[in-house]
Amino acid sequence: MSETGAPLKQRINSVDLLRGIVMMIMLLDHTREFVHAGAMQTDPSDPATTTVAVFFTRWITHFCAPTFVFLSGISIYLQKSKGKSNAELSRFLWTRGLWLIFLEFTVIRTLIVFNLDLTFLGMAQVIWVIGLSMIVMAALIYLPPRVIGIAALVMIASHNLLDGFRVPPQISFGGSPPPDLMQSLWLILHQNGVIRPFGGSSQIFLAYPLIPWVGVMAAGYAFGAIYDWESEKRRKILLKLGLFITGLFIAVRLINVYGDPVPWRYFETPVATFLSYLNTTKYPPSLAFLLMTLGPALIVLGLAERVEAKHLWQRVCITFGRVPMFFYILQWVVAHSAGVLLGYFAGVDVSYLFLGILEMGQKAPPGHGFSLWVVYAAWISGLILLYPLCRWFGNYKRSHKQWWLSYL
Repeated sequence: MSETGAPLKQRINSVDLLRGIVMMIMLLDHTREFVHAGAMQTDPSDPATTTVAVFFTRWITHFCAPTFVFLSGISIYLQKSKGKSNAELSRFLWTRGLWLIFLEFTVIRTLIVFNLDLTFLGMAQVIWVIGLSMIVMAALIYLPPRVIGIAALVMIASHNLLDGFRVPPQISFGGSPPPDLMQSLWLILHQNGVIRPFGGSSQIFLAYPLIPWVGVMAAGYAFGAIYDWESEKRRKILLKLGLFITGLFIAVRLINVYGDPVPWRYFETPVATFLSYLNTTKYPPSLAFLLMTLGPALIVLGLAERVEAKHLWQRVCITFGRVPMFFYILQWVVAHSAGVLLGYFAGVDVSYLFLGILEMGQKAPPGHGFSLWVVYAAWISGLILLYPLCRWFGNYKRSHKQWWLSYL
């Protein structure tokens, strides 16, 4: 409900704009993975081996998943504000959650690897964890938003206390013996690794465990209550809170005692040391990682509060932000195809780009991939290609009210 007591009916430009920005950046990350030289075999975030340009090309994309999951939580609250009952919203959340999990291991899995070899069942990434978190939220929405928000903050702040409980690497990353039932459940909850849900050789790579991502979504849901406030009041709290969270990140990371399982360290050069400071843990996202990304995201959300889509760049971002699932699916096609086509026309063996994700790096030939400027050129080309498609689908969704459109 708005401050006038009437249900909210219009989409919120600032939310769509921020979502669109992080989705555009997401395409950059996936384009880099398929196009950049050595991307399958080197860590772009390792201060000891990376370059500043490569590091920040990867680092800027860290903002995508936390912002996307947090905004998903806000969107759940906004649906409730539009007049959905708890029962209606709960039913939508668990059915859409199941649908997203199905998409992750079927359509999206195929677009990531370009093959139908089901020994690799897929990667449990952001769509999987959004789906799983929505199923959890289907139950949580019956609680008061304040209770949900407090529980979410406790999870985000304290989950690094669980870092000491780990499935050994030789088991968690496809070793023999494979993880047993309890180990697999722990990987789903709080550690990335490989599980074999049906036994045999079929594998799922768990990149996004449930904790603390469900806390990020729940925090977004509780935070969505500020959209009941007047715009200027909301803008001020967004800016203040964003600055506070960013400052908290700086302090937590400087203290270097808690908040990330990998402390930063001094290198031979100040630049490499600074990169180490910024190189927080994403899998699963540490407290420092979430503070580093969500603080600036709230600042941008506050700055975007007065956006009226008068400028072209604003309209482009909002267009992408209004069709997130449509964009997400197509951007895998664009990113993967860019790697295949560029490699093919350069005369490079691209067969490794049709393997399972765990094999691509192992089988990539020497000299595969291209310079970073080619990555950026392919990324911009991909955005240009996707824009008219997303604009068409956004217009279609606005002019058609079929139930299935709410699942895309």
